Parts: sequence; structure tokens; C-alpha cells
Amino acid sequence: QVQLVESGGGLVQTGDSLRLSCAASGRTFNSAAMAWFRQAPGKEREFVASITWGGGTTFYADSVKGRFTISRDNAKNTVALQMNSLKPDDTAVYYCAAQMKGASKYEYWGQGTQVTVAS
Repeated sequence: QVQLVESGGGLVQTGDSLRLSCAASGRTFNSAAMAWFRQAPGKEREFVASITWGGGTTFYADSVKGRFTISRDNAKNTVALQMNSLKPDDTAVYYCAAQMKGASKYEYWGQGTQVTVAS
């Protein structure tokens, strides 16, 4: 089992920055690929960004590319999402997820943290 707890959400203005953090515990964290997803009201959950277990490769949704940065600290079992130039369309509940090595999908999810961007 892997337990994931997100933090850092809040209410910000358009153009502001926010940093989300996800703390992991349980099974070996540094063998998991980690990702952030988000779900806006009335919409399906969508992929935001991911990072490989070693941190060497990252992927981003086109909508956040150039504005968001995902990073991880395996020594501290944390993964972060730095969000800059926030827009109202970024308003959503943000979820941290873990995909263990060999797994075909993200198996473990946090409870989510709300990000609201006011116009």
C-alpha cells in the first residue's frame, strides 16, 4: 500500500503561483512513477503532469506546459507541482497518484486538494 496526502491548495488570483506537495508513505516510493491529475466541476479527471521514478523524465498536458513543473525528492518521499501563471481554467481538485514499477495504471491516489483561481 501507498498512502498519499496532498497539500498546498488554496484560492489565488489569475497570474499567481501555487506549489502543491504530495507526501507518500508505505511501499517503496522511489520505485513509483508519480503524477498529478485534476478534476474540475462537471468534468472528467484529466492528466496534468508525471515524473518517472528516477525523476529523469517528465510529461505535461499541453494546457499546462511551460507553466507547471513537476519534481520529486525521493529522500523525503515527496512530489511537488509548481504552478505559475495560473488561470481560472486551472481551477480544480488536484490529485496525486502513484504507479508502482510494473503496474499498468496509477493504483494509488490521494484525497485531493482544491485549487481555485479567481479572475
